[in-house]
Amino acid sequence: MTSFGPAALIGLCVGFMWGIGCALAILYSIYLGGYRKGVEDSLYSQKSKRYFDTLKRIRERDAKQQSS
Repeated sequence: MTSFGPAALIGLCVGFMWGIGCALAILYSIYLGGYRKGVEDSLYSQKSKRYFDTLKRIRERDAKQQSS
């Protein structure tokens, strides 16, 4: 273990945390982009077919949960 060295362990930990942090930042930015697009779409006066399909699924899910 002494040949591996504490510096290598610290580097491994920092590298792992840096990698996880970058991955989470990318996922969060993708999530926010989709959220913003969803809000924009919901504000349009003419709604798309996808909007109505999604709204129908949400209402069905809510009705199913309330009946349970």
